[in-house]
Amino acid sequence: MKILSSEEIRKADAYTIKHKPIRSIRLMERAARACVNWLTDPAVSPLFRREGAGGEAIKIFCGLGNNGGDGLAIARLLAAKKFKVEVFIIRYSNKCSDDFLVNEKCLKKIKEVKIHNITSSAALPLTINHYPLSIIVDALFGSGLNKPVEGLAAEAISYINKSRCPVVAIDIPSGLFSDKNDHHKDVAVVRATHVLTFESPKLAFMFPENEPYVGAFSVLDIGLDEGFISSLPSKNYFVREIEAHFLYKKRTKFSHKGTFGHALIVAGSYGKMGACVLASRACLSAGAGLVTVHISKCGYDILQTANPEVMVEVDSEEKMISDNIKIDKYNAIGIGPGIGTEKETQNLLKVLIQNSSVPLVLDADALNILAENKTWLSFLPVNSILTPHPGEFKRLVGEADNDFERLQLQKEFSIKHGVYVTLKGAHTCISCPDGEVYFNSTGNPGMATAGSGDVLTGIITGLLAQGYDSKKASVLGVYLHGLAGDIATQHLSEESMIAGNIVEFMGEAFRGLSY
Repeated sequence: MKILSSEEIRKADAYTIKHKPIRSIRLMERAARACVNWLTDPAVSPLFRREGAGGEAIKIFCGLGNNGGDGLAIARLLAAKKFKVEVFIIRYSNKCSDDFLVNEKCLKKIKEVKIHNITSSAALPLTINHYPLSIIVDALFGSGLNKPVEGLAAEAISYINKSRCPVVAIDIPSGLFSDKNDHHKDVAVVRATHVLTFESPKLAFMFPENEPYVGAFSVLDIGLDEGFISSLPSKNYFVREIEAHFLYKKRTKFSHKGTFGHALIVAGSYGKMGACVLASRACLSAGAGLVTVHISKCGYDILQTANPEVMVEVDSEEKMISDNIKIDKYNAIGIGPGIGTEKETQNLLKVLIQNSSVPLVLDADALNILAENKTWLSFLPVNSILTPHPGEFKRLVGEADNDFERLQLQKEFSIKHGVYVTLKGAHTCISCPDGEVYFNSTGNPGMATAGSGDVLTGIITGLLAQGYDSKKASVLGVYLHGLAGDIATQHLSEESMIAGNIVEFMGEAFRGLSY
């Protein structure tokens, strides 16, 4: 799914209105109906998680533009379904959009809906019963906002944030910019529990700095022209189940272990051999036909016991890795988890970078070594995959003022060095040498645990060994990694999950894509 800018969404709206054809007011009705369908779905909506649901009115705060028009239409449709609705129109200006005025006229005919015209902060209700008695719908400003919210509208946002109610924002939390970051701590932005956005997630939803405003989001289809959206030049994508399914390659009847490649995992050192256990086990669980690990001598018994399915190649050193490795027979190589940064290990990595004829998967200490030897970046095999967490990324690429700037640095790094960068996080971001960026939709906070990154290294290496190219291995590997983590939380809890549980549920994750 493309992640469209606010300007691209505006163009898609205009194109749909002109070529479907459909009037803008009818497109607004579609959007409102999609929101009401979500709000009245007992499986997802906070309306049905209240004690005595339906007893207290749904409070809808409307601005004066088309986002406010959405809110008015939502109020009308909810009232038709016998929900109690109360509307607060924040009169911060004398100007209203045409579609807002049409919906306001329609709503005034419905006696069951109480409409408040708010011209000052003193006119806001003194109290709103907090959850579970009330929810708020934020329809003040949409994604077209281009300057910080001030005055009465900012006071309304502050009021919403202080209410302690669940807040469902329409399109985007009011005050948040979708494609840039000009925010300061004192800027007014609605803190939404859930966002109902249209056709495409917003780029701003992908970044940790906006977590206080975007609790969760759902993308609603309102029938914008698919052909036009496909023609838009956006290179930002959101990876869902449907996209991951089309990347997945089913096995054929006469396959054998040689069909699925031979992977090498270079990981572990004294006291950190668990990193190698996790990465190699994940590599096998991702489908690699054969897996060899190269480890220091101290890990031989550990690996032979913990992972009897892998082959073990020991280094001449007892507690670290230092030997040059014969790599001709391997289809994919992953290196870094737990290897340490000793000088001898650094030399091994340098030789491996120079000699490898296949893309490398570099993680953890391999990235830390690269950060100390940045001239080596120019010699990385084309299409290698780097999997940093934010701290490793900062050491490797540099500091950024905000997440939008960090994304730009990441894209430039991938293009310059011809590598894929998988920046780990809630929506792990994969930047590609062709300028494309993929944000992941799976995963949960339970995966923030020691060894989770080692598992990802093994999964991606295992997919590369099977013949997936670097882009597909990165995108599919990240998706499967997160999906296995999501399945694990269904059996465990976020707090109790450990990295080995992600490997444990890889089978169910694959089954989810093999329909």
